Amino acid sequence: MTLNHPIDAPTTRNKFKLARIILLAILIAGAAGLRLVPHPPNFTPIGALALFGGACFRGRRAAFLVPLTALFLGDLVIGLHVLIPVVYGSFALNVVLGRWLRRRRRLVTLALLTFAGSVQFFVVTNFACWVLWYPHTIAGLLACYVAAVPFFQNTLLGDAVFVAVMFGAMAFAEARFPAIRERPIPISV
Repeated sequence: MTLNHPIDAPTTRNKFKLARIILLAILIAGAAGLRLVPHPPNFTPIGALALFGGACFRGRRAAFLVPLTALFLGDLVIGLHVLIPVVYGSFALNVVLGRWLRRRRRLVTLALLTFAGSVQFFVVTNFACWVLWYPHTIAGLLACYVAAVPFFQNTLLGDAVFVAVMFGAMAFAEARFPAIRERPIPISV
């Protein structure tokens, strides 16, 4: 005979699972909504949103679909542009970084992956800018990246601030309400 703790009852687990999903949705919707208010160029939550989605959604499909949908809905309001496929590809790379973070969620790892996500966004999107709008020379490539440095500073700062807010809010909620924590991921040997 096994005794179940009330928190382990299936209906209680489902309620807490639903509470976790609602919390994730609120954090993602809030971050996505911040793109619609005035902000300095590239000081947005999109990199943090992707990293957060990758790290916090258990299912791979949700980890990609929820943040990408939030980004797309914002882009429908802000406007679409020629670099959308490149931006979304870079965004998806941040989700992959977040998926890697799932089993390694430590402050140092989070900081390093936030920095890596900002750098890859800078490198990937500005390479695309060079291909589209700059002379295809080394001088053109350098000019493109030099012109983008002020945007990189804002990207890095925005990613750092929004990663701190989103992951911090989630950590606070999980500490305050332990039942909404995701069940441990089984590690196969």
